[in-house]
Amino acid sequence: MGLGDEFISVKMGKQKHIALIAHDNRKEDLIRWVETNKDKLGRHFLCGTGTTARLISEKVHLPVRAFNSGPLGGDQQIGSRIAEGGIDFMIFFWDPLSAQPHDPDVKALLRIAVLYDIPVANNQATADFLLSSPLMEEEYERKIIDYSKRIHIRTVEGLENMKK
Repeated sequence: MGLGDEFISVKMGKQKHIALIAHDNRKEDLIRWVETNKDKLGRHFLCGTGTTARLISEKVHLPVRAFNSGPLGGDQQIGSRIAEGGIDFMIFFWDPLSAQPHDPDVKALLRIAVLYDIPVANNQATADFLLSSPLMEEEYERKIIDYSKRIHIRTVEGLENMKK
């Protein structure tokens, strides 16, 4: 089994499913960024955690599907949608200077995003670069590592090495 067999391809459509998340001290920053990029974002499907989704809908007048607030399970809901293939892209303006009561959930969400190979922006500069990428308007094939196959290969190799 070659390395190419260890990946699962997942196609993102031209219209991306984008999660918008912000910690309390970054909500206004995200709202301003969404307002600046309203035309581009309006061509995609948006969702977000609790208050962030509501504020964007109210202030920027874009439809945003709201999940629970982050501390009430919203980060986990977003993570499960990523795992199910329902979210392609995440903009998460997090506050690196404030401890969050749901830090383990945030870490789990970021881990799931990496595991499922979705683009993630944690600050405005990265969000600007990602949103301005020509890939935003095209279909794209993500390559998700099939960790179960990698574990199997390592196990088989380990057993073979033990026999030597």
